[in-house]
Amino acid sequence: MKVCKFGGSSLADAKQLTKVIDIVLADPQRRMVVVSAPGKRNKADTKVTDLLIALAQAALDGADTTAARSAVLSRYASIAKDLNLGESIMTEIEADIDARLATPKADAGIFMDTLKAAGEDNSAKLAAEAFKARGVKARYASPKDTGMILEGESGNATLDPESYRKLARAFADFEGIVIYPGFFGYRRDGSVATFPRGGSDITGSILAAAVRADVYENFTDVDSVYPVDPRIVPEVEDGIDTMTYREMRELAYAGFGVFNDEAIQPAVQARIPINVRNTNHPHEPGTMIVQSRRVTPGTVTGIASAGGFLNIIIDKYLMNREIGFTRRLLAILEDEGVSYEHIPSGIDSISVIIRGDKFSQAQEKKVVARIKRDLSPDSVIVTHDYVILMVVGEGMAFSAGMLAKATGALAEHGINISMVNQGASEISFMLGIRSADRDRAVRALYAAFFSDAD
Repeated sequence: MKVCKFGGSSLADAKQLTKVIDIVLADPQRRMVVVSAPGKRNKADTKVTDLLIALAQAALDGADTTAARSAVLSRYASIAKDLNLGESIMTEIEADIDARLATPKADAGIFMDTLKAAGEDNSAKLAAEAFKARGVKARYASPKDTGMILEGESGNATLDPESYRKLARAFADFEGIVIYPGFFGYRRDGSVATFPRGGSDITGSILAAAVRADVYENFTDVDSVYPVDPRIVPEVEDGIDTMTYREMRELAYAGFGVFNDEAIQPAVQARIPINVRNTNHPHEPGTMIVQSRRVTPGTVTGIASAGGFLNIIIDKYLMNREIGFTRRLLAILEDEGVSYEHIPSGIDSISVIIRGDKFSQAQEKKVVARIKRDLSPDSVIVTHDYVILMVVGEGMAFSAGMLAKATGALAEHGINISMVNQGASEISFMLGIRSADRDRAVRALYAAFFSDAD
């Protein structure tokens, strides 16, 4: 059995939903369909989720919600009308939106999640009706009724592990096709909770793991996972045929946009193969993400870059002989509620790389002050606008000269490297550079590792 997830662009209008139905019906193994809320129909359009956020905010502010409510309902009405689904489905969706608007607003986070979840929930109901209109035995499945139990804060909820058992039992034996809304679930007290970004991907991954699917197909708007960001290297044409979970994790961490690396964790842990495919080009095989694959020594799978980091550089003579120095540094970060990404070090210096969006100016001042007071360093320098480059590939392991090739390519373009870090597995290495050099660096690395292979 296959679990298929379709993103917002695949549900944006009646034409796209028709493609989804055709894709699902083309393979009898596709029996569970996870849907997102309708996305943008064009660049100037607004996602239904954003419309729902605006509606929820208007309600929380005590403003007139008439226009915002109409904007949400019109998106669903347009799809229902174009597919000739009748009036009953829109009556159901309208009643659902109004019921959500009438829920208590004392907890703004729960109220916001309740409205946001309407995007996927009603998308699933609408899709189920569209399948039925084609003469297909299909049904909408509620996360509440099937055991998608979440816990934690609104907008950033996590799965209660007991959900796997409940979901497996709910779908132990069923007929036809199940249409399941992504992005949300229910706390034990009955309140709605949503996952963080990539929420529908998370739902699809959870379901694939729960039912032990043969494959988790993730349909989006790209033919495959590309080895480099096409926005930076537009000449890239060939996608990645097969990659490992480890490669995907490393690349997703450094900015690969197809997946949030945490979103696929349930499928990865269950060792379910993941197939990234394009709704608009369903004949393309896409990229298969698997536990292991055959590799060619000395080859790179992908190059990724991520900005928004900062680097705290601490220098102290004879640091390597000072017992407990790193422990005390980490204790300062822990006390101030700061998580770090990497800590490369030398004999007299250590760097702490932190994501800028998780490190406020107030925290920065306190951390630097405490480092100076508690560790008595010779100097503390904070560098902002820092970019991490990742070069990843199972074929890099035990292959000599890979790092030299990368650093040489950057040197040829006059790009200074301020940090180098290689993982113990040797399937990746990381380079730290200035933000201003990001695009040039990515293009230089792509030319070094992929142009030679053509």
